[in-house]
Amino acid sequence: MSRVVKSQEIVCYLRVTMKTSTTYLFKSLAILVFIISIWSCSSERNETFPEVVKVSLRHVGHHLLLTNNDSTSLVKPVLTLDELKYQLSFEEDLFIHPDSLVALVKSSFQKADLPQFYLVEVIQCEDKEVAYSYEMKKNVEKGIIPCGGRLLEKACYMVNVRFTKVTAPHKSNSRFLYVLVFIIVLLLTFVFYSRKQKSIPEAKNESYESIGRFKFYPDQNKLVKEASEISLSKKECEILAIFIANPNQIIKRDELTKKVWEDHGVIVGRSLDTYISKLRKILKDDDSIKLTNVHGVGYKLEVLK
Repeated sequence: MSRVVKSQEIVCYLRVTMKTSTTYLFKSLAILVFIISIWSCSSERNETFPEVVKVSLRHVGHHLLLTNNDSTSLVKPVLTLDELKYQLSFEEDLFIHPDSLVALVKSSFQKADLPQFYLVEVIQCEDKEVAYSYEMKKNVEKGIIPCGGRLLEKACYMVNVRFTKVTAPHKSNSRFLYVLVFIIVLLLTFVFYSRKQKSIPEAKNESYESIGRFKFYPDQNKLVKEASEISLSKKECEILAIFIANPNQIIKRDELTKKVWEDHGVIVGRSLDTYISKLRKILKDDDSIKLTNVHGVGYKLEVLK
């Protein structure tokens, strides 16, 4: 009977552990999938960066022409000079007011969620000289913006923009993703081993036999009923163990006497009856079990199912 109880406890423990570990694993995987989705979206945004810059610069060019009262000439296609450098040019000559240029670029880049660290150069088409330049660092106060009030005379100009500080979402998110995966693996490993070492060894040390509402711990010479613990003598424990191993079966007096006393010297005639009486008093509060006397034969532990 104890082996069955023990096996059931271990199976229940394994089921609960597997269920808990599986739930935890699915939660971790869900978090991981969410992070991967964010990382993928960030990478996708990074891949469209050049197109967004070109649209923003065309928007700047359009408004520069409008400040010249020019609504008919074209803004030429924006060129990519290198990975972080772009060029805006115009079909016709125009005036450029530095204050307007600074405000237009800043506003357009902010609306497009572009980096706010960049260097702007106004290049004269004729001699490729820099007619005006400034550097933006997040805000006007930290940037270098000279000659704000001087108007550039009407001429052919190109506006070069080079980003000086660009975060790479795909790179930073990749590092974050690797760290997150590493942490999740460590956490799962810790949970697995901590649970593996936790309860099964304890269950082995607490094996017992079930008898009615009692739990019989033969290795500790005790009976436990609900919150009550009853200490047994060594002989009471040995006798009870024999009955529990043979429920609802008649155990002959001679068999009990032989198993409990034969190897321990002198047998006292009335000793068995005394121990049986003590056990009967201990078990009398549980109606599902009864220790009865089979006249002239021996005793039987009746266990009601």
